[in-house]
Amino acid sequence: MNKTHITPHRRYNPLIEEWIIVSPQRDLRPWQGQIDNPEQTDRVSYEPSCYLCPTNERNSGVINPNYQGTHVFDNDSPALLSNTDTPIATPTAHPLVKRSAINGRCRVICYSPDHSLSMASLCETEIQTIINTWVNELSELGQKYTSVQIFENKGPMMGCSSPHPHGQIWATSEIPTEVLKEHRTQTDYFNEHGRALLLDYAQHELEAQERLVFANEHWLVLVPYWAAWPFETLVLPRNRVIEHLDRTTEPERSALASALKRLTTRYDNLFQVSFPYSMGWHGSPGGIVSRGWQCHAHFYPPLLRSASIRKFMVGFELLAEAQRDITPEAAAARLRAASEVHYLDRDRS
Repeated sequence: MNKTHITPHRRYNPLIEEWIIVSPQRDLRPWQGQIDNPEQTDRVSYEPSCYLCPTNERNSGVINPNYQGTHVFDNDSPALLSNTDTPIATPTAHPLVKRSAINGRCRVICYSPDHSLSMASLCETEIQTIINTWVNELSELGQKYTSVQIFENKGPMMGCSSPHPHGQIWATSEIPTEVLKEHRTQTDYFNEHGRALLLDYAQHELEAQERLVFANEHWLVLVPYWAAWPFETLVLPRNRVIEHLDRTTEPERSALASALKRLTTRYDNLFQVSFPYSMGWHGSPGGIVSRGWQCHAHFYPPLLRSASIRKFMVGFELLAEAQRDITPEAAAARLRAASEVHYLDRDRS
């Protein structure tokens, strides 16, 4: 084994130009992850009190339609307002106390009318419907807003307010901080090398195999070399530059649906629980020159050693630098070993 895999060292994240400490000596013992009993919850397809289920009333008083596939609506409590509702920010007198105007639109996307499902429980055709909805929203909102952020917070551990399967889309007039970091690094890399940073990285991981979870014809799923969260993953295009999801072909969307199904199922099987995470897509912002951009999805799950033991980014991580014990290579091996047959389906068979 490479010595850097068993001794403390730092790893560089070229996407956001930050470092992380890896301390593998703290996790050299054989896997001792706590085994909890599989999740035993009564799962119902329709919940009368759920504000996302079809035909139910939301907090705003709007009645949801009897939708059969995905359903998208404007968030009843948006974090951003449209430019017609947002006052112009007045400048401040002091150079260290700055503010600026921002406007946008916040939308909710229900993945399915079935209250009991998650992405791992949906079939590939249903997941491709979600992807198509992402693409449609991205195309529409991208005509007016500079940045369109597609994301999902799954599970109470990630602050999700409803178990009904859903994600969100926030479109903003300004490029958000994390996207701007990635814009700068990918642009700089392209200007220096004439190639896309994440396409080069994908080829490296295909050759190395150490952190690759799986690959199909069009996509890679891997634990990045610089991962901060224990079972963090990246979903990357495999063969070509795709600036954002709306530039994908139908075969690529079909292959992406398969990849998301396989990944989320492996996540659930890791600790036999509906695996919590924050997931989101990054792609080229609109209205600017974006050479070098490669779209990709980040999955940030907090679980560490069981369904109830999580990683906290506190103390040193908040005040100094991110740190992890289990190496990205070990995490990838755990995910590779996880079954692609969902544990609930095995129990029913």
